[in-house]
Amino acid sequence: MARQKRSHHRLKRAVAPYLYLSPSLLIIGLLMLLPMVTVISYSFQNSAVLRRDPSFAGLKHYQAIFADPVFWASLWHTLYFTCMSVVFHMTIGMIFALMLNSDRINPTLRNILRVLYILPWLFTAVIIAVIWRLLLEPNGVVNSILMQLGIIGSKIEWFSSPETALHAVTFANIWAGYPLFMVSLLAGLQGIPKDFYEAADIDGAKAYQKLIFITIPQLMPIIISISLLDFIWTMQVFPLIWITTGGGPIYSTEVLSTYTYKLAFSSYNLSQAAASAVVILLISLGLTLFYIRYQKAR
Repeated sequence: MARQKRSHHRLKRAVAPYLYLSPSLLIIGLLMLLPMVTVISYSFQNSAVLRRDPSFAGLKHYQAIFADPVFWASLWHTLYFTCMSVVFHMTIGMIFALMLNSDRINPTLRNILRVLYILPWLFTAVIIAVIWRLLLEPNGVVNSILMQLGIIGSKIEWFSSPETALHAVTFANIWAGYPLFMVSLLAGLQGIPKDFYEAADIDGAKAYQKLIFITIPQLMPIIISISLLDFIWTMQVFPLIWITTGGGPIYSTEVLSTYTYKLAFSSYNLSQAAASAVVILLISLGLTLFYIRYQKAR
């Protein structure tokens, strides 16, 4: 009898954590896993959603998007947009973090700069898109300043020209996203022991040597972690591009998110849209697994 009670008690202790987790697991299943499985199933069906009894299509829709030159253009634009954003987010964030952590700047001025530098985080993607559309329109502030400085001779349609649209959207996203790196790196800088720098001063190290051999190695775990997360998030950016350019002109700013949206809600080709969404999902999962493995290795 006592043995049965002990085994029953062990069973309750083993099951109890899963019972506590069951509400969260149920919500995750309904809001994440079920839609993912549904989209994957749609990618293998003909006329998904539009017909009650869609037929099995195999890899037909994947072959269709891989044969579409717009898909490959959108993939290249996504990589350019994401890589440039991550690199400049990190660079600008590092510069501002070093500035805010410096003792050479007056504390009052540092507090003012901290507020100013973090301002982009206060705006939603829609507001950021509207702000930059106003700034970069032909009669906007940016063109006026550049013409007064003699940098350009005529007004540039930043979002309407295929030569400049992708760069303009990327610039707007860089401005919107650097505070994440700045705040994270500033926290990392404040956690580096001052003994390291004092020892370097005794050895006669210069400022750039301390940056290369002390600061950056100490911040490397933060840099890699935030860069991976930023890459995953930036690759899925939709509102900023949709509101500023809509993927145009002439597909010059088409990215995977806008390409998928147009397939679903402009062409009503939900099966190909599902296949494109699965490609985005696979890329994101690959990066996520890499991030998880890196975190475990630490």
